[in-house]
Amino acid sequence: MHVEFDSYESIKKWKDDHIHQYEFDTKQLNDFHDEMMRSASKLALFHLEKNVGLPPCKYTWFITGSGGRTEQGIISDQDHGLIYEEDSEQAGLYFKKLGEEYSKGLHAIGYPYCEGKIMSSNRLWCQSIADWKQQLFKWMDEQTWESIRYLQIFYDSRSLVGEKKYVDELKQSIFSYQKQHHKLLQRFLDNVQHIKHSVGLLGQLYVETGGKYEGCIDIKKAAFLPYVNAIRLLAIKEGLVETSTLERIQRLCEKETYRNELIQYQHNFEKLLEYRLLVFANAESYDDIHYLNIRKLSKYERKEIKNILKGGKKLHQYVQGIIEKGCYE
Repeated sequence: MHVEFDSYESIKKWKDDHIHQYEFDTKQLNDFHDEMMRSASKLALFHLEKNVGLPPCKYTWFITGSGGRTEQGIISDQDHGLIYEEDSEQAGLYFKKLGEEYSKGLHAIGYPYCEGKIMSSNRLWCQSIADWKQQLFKWMDEQTWESIRYLQIFYDSRSLVGEKKYVDELKQSIFSYQKQHHKLLQRFLDNVQHIKHSVGLLGQLYVETGGKYEGCIDIKKAAFLPYVNAIRLLAIKEGLVETSTLERIQRLCEKETYRNELIQYQHNFEKLLEYRLLVFANAESYDDIHYLNIRKLSKYERKEIKNILKGGKKLHQYVQGIIEKGCYE
């Protein structure tokens, strides 16, 4: 797809008119999101060049979260940041303005502002590569829940515009650090220990008992996050730069250590992505994309969902064993 847009409004209209063509294919849907965000970024840069001038140095604009992992739904909020080459006041002022324009443009085309402020308009997520390195080491040294959360978010980053190598170079800082400080992986693990209880001892599914989502499972917390978080941990341990959960599983399966165990979870995750597409098709708000109505599933589909949910818990326990063994060897 190659369409030239002259306003954020025209991008939004194109997005709204065409996005439902891709709602039954995760890859095509995420490729479409990428194109919409790149179009917005081009327009943002055009506005800035017209009013302020050309960028003073090379840079990259990256997306993270579900976008970084190419696992976005029909409705998605913003998660992005900027890395620029030159560590100067001039560059800092320029890219602060560009980051603000990026956030404004994405909001205008239908991507809500991130409630956690993981956006290029936030100074924390818009820095020179030198400052970014310092920031990552600060997060790795700090013993706080927030710092490890930010590291996880950064690790899911994927360059959308500009110098891809900047993101990969910063990820190498994380890999080098964790090889010397094995406790970092334990901190990552501690941060994702809570898994929403979803299947009872007798095989019953625990669903929402009231409100708008009565009879539904929170598929994000109960199913999706256990797989994403566990595989991310192994990917960090093995120094992988890939961002999508499936790509990470495939790379991990190249190692004999993981192959036999992870192949079943790859199948589970592929099926889980299909179920998420069913949810997306009926979603009207951002919250809607997280809830799967069990009553609308066949007997076979309910059984499959149970296996996926149980698998997420088993995968978490498997990874927990690996990390804890490595930390205390």
